[in-house]
Amino acid sequence: MTTRMIALLRGINVGGANKVPMEALRALAVKLGFADVSTYIASGNLFVTSALDAEATERALEAAIAKKFSLEIPVIVRTREQWSVYAKGSPFADAERDRPNILHLALSKRPLVAGAAAALGAYAKNGERLSALEDGLWIDFNEGAGRSKLTPAVLDRLAGSPVTARNFNSVKKIAELLG
Repeated sequence: MTTRMIALLRGINVGGANKVPMEALRALAVKLGFADVSTYIASGNLFVTSALDAEATERALEAAIAKKFSLEIPVIVRTREQWSVYAKGSPFADAERDRPNILHLALSKRPLVAGAAAALGAYAKNGERLSALEDGLWIDFNEGAGRSKLTPAVLDRLAGSPVTARNFNSVKKIAELLG
């Protein structure tokens, strides 16, 4: 059985660091045996159909990226079914409507550690709001992620595993592209 998935690569092609060309990433995924390979924008959204489960797909991609690009890039994989739940919306309808570009779905590689949402809540300032999921958070950055104390390092440390985020516009577009 094969499953349609989205692989989210964390922190690539940002500010000239961790460069991973999308054409090379697609070719690498095909070489690994994945089907229906495509990408969405250059920020690390890779669509694949895989006979492997999500964790095995993560491991295969991380190992291949490390070998090909000499980069240790966390990869977070979710199935089409999992993503369809996220795409139904966040608990922040006002942010979805008024500022979808700064409302983020922050997904962790593993389930959040106990108490993560409360610990992260202590970092939320200037009207920022959080809502915990088993495997991540909805974060309404309210005034933008650039000024937030909810930095990638803080998210990783308190979530207990690497976290990568996509804004609500991207969440909807990824759902559309997953079909």
